[in-house]
Amino acid sequence: MVTMKHIKTHGQGMPRRRAFTLIEQLFAIVLAGITVSAVVSGLWQSVSTAEWSAYSLAAQSIALQRLEQTRAAKWDPYAYPTVDDVQQTNFLLRTEILDVPISGGRILYATNRTTIRQISDAPRLRMIEVECTWRFFNRGVFTNTVATYRAPDQ
Repeated sequence: MVTMKHIKTHGQGMPRRRAFTLIEQLFAIVLAGITVSAVVSGLWQSVSTAEWSAYSLAAQSIALQRLEQTRAAKWDPYAYPTVDDVQQTNFLLRTEILDVPISGGRILYATNRTTIRQISDAPRLRMIEVECTWRFFNRGVFTNTVATYRAPDQ
């Protein structure tokens, strides 16, 4: 038995072919463009955040380095003559390069500001605070701060 398939015709006896319309193709191209731009934007944001984290860690390290210098300074009120190197005048404003790999010739500088405050005289106690201020390109100025207390016997 021989069967004949029924072929739908469009117009003047021409068989109808199935294909994507121009609007469907444009929609697919736009959707692909949005997807690619979202992926590139996410990648760029993660690179920028990783770079900011590296600079922030470098600034924190510089602040801790200055804090250790103040903790290593001699302060002995019982010596003769009395020795007190933990003074504001011994730790002036200092600008340093952030210690990160340089990419594209971009060097960032950080400024350390050390503040020493007398907390009490009995017992003798001082607060040492170090602020490391740095600028991250177009995102603004950031400050990393570390603080500690210091007594003469430490």
